[in-house]
Amino acid sequence: MTRVESCTGQMLRGMFVSATRWLEKNSATINSLNVFPVPDGDTGTNMLLTMRATTDEACRTKESSAAAIAGAMAKGALMGARGNSGVILSQILRGLAAGLKDKDCFNACDFATALMEASAHAYSGVSSPVEGTILTVIREAAAAAHETAFANGCDVIDVLETTVEVAKQSVAKTPTLLDVLREAGVVDAGGQGLYVMLEGALHYLKNDHKDNGQDDVDMVLSAPAVVQIEQELQYGYCTEFLIKGEKLDTSAIREKFCSMGESVLVVGDDEVLKVHIHTYNPGEVLSYAATFGTMHQLKIDNMQDQHQEFISGRDADVGPVDGIAVVAVVAGSGLAEVFKSIGTDIIVPGGQSMNPSVEELLRAVDSTATNDVIILPNNPNILLTARQAQSLSDKNVAVIGQTIPQGIAALLAFQPDDFLETNVEAMQEAASCVITGEVTTAVRTTKLNGVDIKEGQTIGFIDGQFIKVGDDRLDVVAALINRLELTGGALVTVYWGADSSRDEVNRIVRSINGYHCGLEIEVVEGKQPHYNYIISVE
Repeated sequence: MTRVESCTGQMLRGMFVSATRWLEKNSATINSLNVFPVPDGDTGTNMLLTMRATTDEACRTKESSAAAIAGAMAKGALMGARGNSGVILSQILRGLAAGLKDKDCFNACDFATALMEASAHAYSGVSSPVEGTILTVIREAAAAAHETAFANGCDVIDVLETTVEVAKQSVAKTPTLLDVLREAGVVDAGGQGLYVMLEGALHYLKNDHKDNGQDDVDMVLSAPAVVQIEQELQYGYCTEFLIKGEKLDTSAIREKFCSMGESVLVVGDDEVLKVHIHTYNPGEVLSYAATFGTMHQLKIDNMQDQHQEFISGRDADVGPVDGIAVVAVVAGSGLAEVFKSIGTDIIVPGGQSMNPSVEELLRAVDSTATNDVIILPNNPNILLTARQAQSLSDKNVAVIGQTIPQGIAALLAFQPDDFLETNVEAMQEAASCVITGEVTTAVRTTKLNGVDIKEGQTIGFIDGQFIKVGDDRLDVVAALINRLELTGGALVTVYWGADSSRDEVNRIVRSINGYHCGLEIEVVEGKQPHYNYIISVE
């Protein structure tokens, strides 16, 4: 039986490259564990992209000690964190690095102590920790690792085996700690992602090649190209789409796409694959993809144009140095125009299923000419990322609002000539007065609040709370509006998405007017993905 009494920095790096590979193979399953059956379950993707940034940084460092590798991983995770799950994961890796500080190599006790630090950092990084999540999994796994490590005769593999087994058990228990998980019939996605990563690391230490791409891991660690990872395509086209087909070979398709471009992400199953690639030749990519089935949700962005817009901000003039700049995260060209028209200096593309990283937000903040900056994350899953960027910036940064309607209301209250503190108070007050309704399509069959939901049905939410499910979108929208018990003088704004039609929007407006006379209704073509309608009520 293989024993590992001590691990070098290279072995630590190998463990986490292997963990990332294993996470990639399981990311689609982790995405599907979203409590709400909405098309923005991206925990697996966010954790994967965070880990890619982590291992990229670990492979770039020229130092070889365990402390140096762990520190590089923590740095990569900090800047590359995406979504709330990615931010918590970055805190776990930060704690691991703190636990391995000054260690050239580490033994079982060192590793267990570092896991305890990882747990402590994860909890301290969240203002209101919730049990039944990734926090519970890292805490229970670390405690078990610590107990095992200080038993006689234990090596690093013994400790990691215990860690993996207890993490698995902890994930299985998450529905008993959170009612929403139990009702939806899923375990916590972030916890599952952490368990998968730990299992991938164990595969590496045990030299288990089965289904883990271990040969690929060894190749990555020895390939000089890894050190040059930032020398990838300069701009080109960011190309994203879904492939729907039969018996899709994820590994073979991913390998082919890797020969066509950079920043390749291919996740899914044998029927549906989500593809992201940076390429100079999107036509070649799409022609290849078309041989496997039909393509959906196609999006091609010219990254050169995005880079120029990103650097120049709005109208190539980000305002006076003593002013206040606004950075907003927005998905949908129509919504982007709305935010630009009412005072946003820099738009960072992102939203449901496409969360920007901490580094992307920090770069946006730092590219403004002002010392005072306001970030509008416009999505609850980007809130922690925005706050992490806020903590890393040398500028005075405020984070306001969690939904698109809240961001717009905050911007309408923005006074560029006022002090930052005055604006924050006014904008937060304006955002708090807004109610957000959302209408989308269920991506799987489940149960919420005791209500059965079938895949393909329309579902509606108010401020993140499930309200209504039905087969007719008009009925669901009407139910949301009726739930609000609106009176004359209220302002209702309907932002319609990329998958909605003008005819349907007109019918919805007539329906709202039929139920509530005297309402002021505005209609805006937001072109946002995934959500047919975002409804703002003031």
